[in-house]
Amino acid sequence: MNWRPSPWLSVATVSVLCIVLQWADTIDLMEYQRQFIADGQWWRLLTGNLIHTNLWHLLMNLAGFWVVVFIHRVHYGNRHLAWLLLALCLTEGLGLWFAFPALSAYVGLSGVLHGLFAYGALNDIKIGWRSGYLLLVGVIAKVVWEQVMGGNAEVTQLIGARVATEAHLVGLLSGIGIFLLISGYCRIKQPAA
Repeated sequence: MNWRPSPWLSVATVSVLCIVLQWADTIDLMEYQRQFIADGQWWRLLTGNLIHTNLWHLLMNLAGFWVVVFIHRVHYGNRHLAWLLLALCLTEGLGLWFAFPALSAYVGLSGVLHGLFAYGALNDIKIGWRSGYLLLVGVIAKVVWEQVMGGNAEVTQLIGARVATEAHLVGLLSGIGIFLLISGYCRIKQPAA
């Protein structure tokens, strides 16, 4: 396993950005709103992930973000994590746009967190950590459960909005897809021994 620089600058930057956007009350300008995206406001595909319904929603997502990165920190440097987060935000927005046309609005980092978690678990498996299998099966089971049973009622009440379980599914699939693309690219680029 190669040494990588710490990912914490990227984590802190995204956290501060989310806090500033929340404090500046930019939800009307940046939330994922299908009608406005259709009118050409494409930035909402990305920025909807950085906006939250209220302080509890923000704090829960940021706490989850720090924990997920901490669990898989050996896999990330700052630049790698920044690019991964950008890719996850983009695939989250595009996935919701194409796969869930009935979803008119979405905010929050939780879909991206599901992708980041799956991506990290797959990297654990790649380097031979058996715990990665448990983490991957766990996040898949959680997302499947949510697709069947719906979101957690207590969380819905706390964040003041329906838990967008569609975003969790898109995030999970995005994390797995990005991992497979990067792994395939690295295999192609690696010189034959």
